[in-house]
Amino acid sequence: MNTSLKNKFDSIIFDLDGTLWDSSANVAVAWQSAKQHVDYIKEDFTPELIHTITGMTYKAIFETLLPYLTEEQREEFKTYASKYELEILCDKGGDLYPGLEDALKYLSSKYKLYIVSNCQSGYIEVFFKISGFEHYFQGHQCYGTKNQPKAENILDVVKDHNLQTPVYIGDTMGDFTAAQKAGVPFIFCDFGFGKVEEGMVATISGLNELKELL
Repeated sequence: MNTSLKNKFDSIIFDLDGTLWDSSANVAVAWQSAKQHVDYIKEDFTPELIHTITGMTYKAIFETLLPYLTEEQREEFKTYASKYELEILCDKGGDLYPGLEDALKYLSSKYKLYIVSNCQSGYIEVFFKISGFEHYFQGHQCYGTKNQPKAENILDVVKDHNLQTPVYIGDTMGDFTAAQKAGVPFIFCDFGFGKVEEGMVATISGLNELKELL
């Protein structure tokens, strides 16, 4: 693997879904539960369907999956979905990707670590509760906090923590685009839910590779 990225960054900002864990199976369970409260949802929510929208903002997710609903219906369903999502994930969690703690332990000894995700408020905290890995990170930001684009949240973390040379690690084209807009180099995780063909500074096929790359 190319080791030219060693000592080039002072910090690492991670995406969450598709990068650190996969919670899609239990998110599908949660949204199916939410569906029971309304009579206007046609779809069954499956892990495969969840994969197609992972990385989008919460607002964009339901606009994409449920375009036939009124804005009021989408907002009502989103309220139920977000409630069940946090409750079920808090109990059942998601699947942590192999080598995660080993990578975080190594990286946190050399870099400041952060998370920026397009998730709802409370979701990153659930990840921390389930994984027990909060102590490896020095901060986080999500779409649910200010309802602003991921690029803006990356910039907020960079500014708030006075980061000089950060790198963003994610798994979708949306992650790459956000990093690019924020002026932050991008490392692509090809084991996640998306595809990025070019423009990244490196590609990894497992979190354990970060120890050699960085």
